[in-house]
Amino acid sequence: MRSGPPRGRPLGGQGTAALGEGRATGARRGQPIASPVVGSTTILNWFGAALPFGVLLVLFAETGILLGIVLPGDTLLITAGLWAADTRGHHAHPNITLLVVCAAIGALAGAQVGYLLGKRIGAPLFQRPDSRIFKRRYVDRAEQVFRRYGEGRAVVIARFVPGIRTLMNPLAGILEMPARSFALWQISGGLVWSVGVTLAAYGVGQSIHNLDHYLIPIAVAVAVISLIPVAVELRRARTEEREQREKEKVAQP
Repeated sequence: MRSGPPRGRPLGGQGTAALGEGRATGARRGQPIASPVVGSTTILNWFGAALPFGVLLVLFAETGILLGIVLPGDTLLITAGLWAADTRGHHAHPNITLLVVCAAIGALAGAQVGYLLGKRIGAPLFQRPDSRIFKRRYVDRAEQVFRRYGEGRAVVIARFVPGIRTLMNPLAGILEMPARSFALWQISGGLVWSVGVTLAAYGVGQSIHNLDHYLIPIAVAVAVISLIPVAVELRRARTEEREQREKEKVAQP
């Protein structure tokens, strides 16, 4: 599996200009990606007893189609995992095994569909004016991650970043990331994200009584913990980049 700088066609002409037109209003380095989010508890309550299959559909949409950028993948997994652990609350009580399987299927299948859409449709997929849902700066930021950290690591990192998670998969297709390499990386990252976050929330929920009283702070804590591996990877990548620049300066006559 290759995780170095991508070899795909540059985003020039058909690519960068098409994706990042209007970069003057695009993402600055370090600017977070925020997206309008539909409430996770509202979604889960709507599905009721079919909650695991609802999670599958939501994760498929969030990672597979651009409109899914409004959906709350992280908080959905956390809330569903907590509900699976709490058998006394006034909400659905999904089976944890079925929930984890559905979450994984939705996340992995959605990513593959997003990649295929990017590969088949190309840059026109992102050629649209800014709206309440779609912002060009989301695309700019996703492209920065892809270029900065290499295609493999970018696909994994994107799983944990709202907004970028939706756009990275079609972007990988547009940039002609090899299909086999994308599949391997997205499956690795997708399982860590979907299964790991759900089970972490479930484990926390099992150890706390009166879970309904602490739902919000627990959800926030699990979300922060899930970002720790990403923060470590980003710091390591920046350290490598800084060391490489220093070596290049020393090598210059």
